[in-house]
Amino acid sequence: MKHRTLGPARTPVSALGLGCMGMSEFYGASDDSQSLATLARALELGVNFLDTADTYGLGHNESLIGRFIKEGGAARRAQVVVATKFGIVREPGRYERRIDNSPAYIRSACEASLQRLGVDSIDLYYCHRRNPAVPIEDMMGALADLVRAGKVRQLGLSEVSVESLRKACAVHPVAAVQSEYSLWSREPEGGMLQACGELGVSFVAYSPLGRAFLTGTVTTASLADNDFRKHSPRFAGEAEATNRQLVESLRGMAEALGMSNAQLALAWLLDKHPHLLPIPGTRRIAYLEQNVAAADKAPLTGPQLAALDDLFDPARVAGARYPAAGMAGIE
Repeated sequence: MKHRTLGPARTPVSALGLGCMGMSEFYGASDDSQSLATLARALELGVNFLDTADTYGLGHNESLIGRFIKEGGAARRAQVVVATKFGIVREPGRYERRIDNSPAYIRSACEASLQRLGVDSIDLYYCHRRNPAVPIEDMMGALADLVRAGKVRQLGLSEVSVESLRKACAVHPVAAVQSEYSLWSREPEGGMLQACGELGVSFVAYSPLGRAFLTGTVTTASLADNDFRKHSPRFAGEAEATNRQLVESLRGMAEALGMSNAQLALAWLLDKHPHLLPIPGTRRIAYLEQNVAAADKAPLTGPQLAALDDLFDPARVAGARYPAAGMAGIE
């Protein structure tokens, strides 16, 4: 597995990380033993950058990662780079959320995450979503205190504006910005990727496979009743049909290059920006291995990148990327 570096500290991390959310929630039923096996295989393949959050499974996902680390002992803890997040507060069984960025909440959330993960220090601690009622200077000040206390090593922000990123960097170095970015979610190209490059901030792309839609293996009809994608505007009705045509065109391009849809979508991301780290999520070893292989593919050519850019021009993609409740805290 090729490596890239994370933030100003230039921490070595795998070029592809692993998004762990689906091991606990949102994508139908999961199985801890299967998830632990996938985590172990990821580490065998060189994937050492694990992404979780306190809200995933209401703590279950952090506890699962903590169990995985504990089972491998000190050697495993030294191998993995764990990113987690605070800020989204939800009630059990509900998707709706409120956003809390208050310094008191940050301190308590960090302690709870440390306990569930079973670690002395969080490698990368993100503000998951922003509450504009709390000045970003106050939020970053509280996070800087956690760094000074040794509870957090590097800081990150998720789904923020360029203005917020610059304000945050003026208080304390920011290692990473995480936002949705894929062939069919291109918002970071509106200035955030350039700002990250200027500031030495890594950009972490979540949902790089469009919540699996870009793989061509998922339809709304195939989803479990408790899969949140059933409520995603891009998976619904006419929007799904329109987006399906784009995915079929992607399939043709991928087959011509000897790749799967997933591999081509990931190769596009890896070749777009040297400071970018995609974190495709999966709980299945077969999909993990397929994704990892994308990092070792030959770089795409300029014309190939341009053709993909054109195919997934944002004007061609139908539907919003989240239902209304999911947009809370996105700047």
